[in-house]
Amino acid sequence: MDDTSDLGALPDRARRLITPGAPGHRRVLGIAGPPGAGKSTLAVRLVDALEGLAVLVPMDGFHLAQAELSRLGRGHRKGAPDTFDAHGYTALLRRLRAPDEPGPVYAPAFDRSLEEPIAGSIAVPPDTPLVITEGNYLLYEEGPWAAVRGLLDEVWFLAPDPAVRTRWLVDRHVRYGKDRAEAERWVAESDEANARLVERGRDRADLLVHPGLY
Repeated sequence: MDDTSDLGALPDRARRLITPGAPGHRRVLGIAGPPGAGKSTLAVRLVDALEGLAVLVPMDGFHLAQAELSRLGRGHRKGAPDTFDAHGYTALLRRLRAPDEPGPVYAPAFDRSLEEPIAGSIAVPPDTPLVITEGNYLLYEEGPWAAVRGLLDEVWFLAPDPAVRTRWLVDRHVRYGKDRAEAERWVAESDEANARLVERGRDRADLLVHPGLY
């Protein structure tokens, strides 16, 4: 596994995944890491740097809806592996790897202000050569998640300083409506339990990235 703290070199590494002049063959880059590692921020920056060559499809679009989490009794641990539609996510990755459809493939997004997935929010045109997907469980080996790694051409694992990451994560929860005590409790009891699961897969990554938080 490669190791880097040079974030400026990452767009060029992503660009090397693209196969020039090979229509009908799309590559998929995964960005994994624990909650609050900066996955979505890095993914957005990569898409911007690649100037139309990539589309971001986040794993978070496959969160189960709040109503379904409540029905299942899982709302108190939203973000755990079984609070996502992992089968739906892997099915979408398979479609994205073989762009043989005449029009775009539509993917869901996740709206943090609503805390809900939004279907059909992201269009991936058939001529897009690279999809970037980011999420906690790209390297998780249990249940339906075990199929994800084989559907990704390369995976990067983000490993920022844990103290900085958890502080930033608390701040993010506060920005989206939790009071600070509730945010700190959620991070300690839920996010960090999920982070421990995510860490199990880091050795399966192709690249270990040591970012400061952006």
